[in-house]
Amino acid sequence: MTDTTAAAERAARWQELNRLHATVSQRLEQALRAGHELTPPEYEILAGVAGSDSGCMRMQRVAELVGLPQSTTSRLVARLESAGLLERYLCDTDRRGVYTQITPTGRAIQAAAAATYDDVLREVL
Repeated sequence: MTDTTAAAERAARWQELNRLHATVSQRLEQALRAGHELTPPEYEILAGVAGSDSGCMRMQRVAELVGLPQSTTSRLVARLESAGLLERYLCDTDRRGVYTQITPTGRAIQAAAAATYDDVLREVL
């Protein structure tokens, strides 16, 4: 196999992966919005916080988890907080540290949305 052929095959595989990612993203967006009034990043925040050992997480870690800038993550968390799904609080030992924790309502919404999320992944993948 020549370098040119190998490069073309890698490019084709990468394009297929991008198409698959776009399809999954679009389907998740539609299903989560329709069924739960959540965007995929909002769901990922809820799932990440719900899945943590303590049900709470430092905001910086939340941003890393979803791969978004901290300012974008803060806006999403504020929306989820307004909806009663998350709560933010200051760390007792480090007043600069802001944490978020999932509420009982947030857990219920996340659990319901997890089934939708899995349905889409099972169907598309």
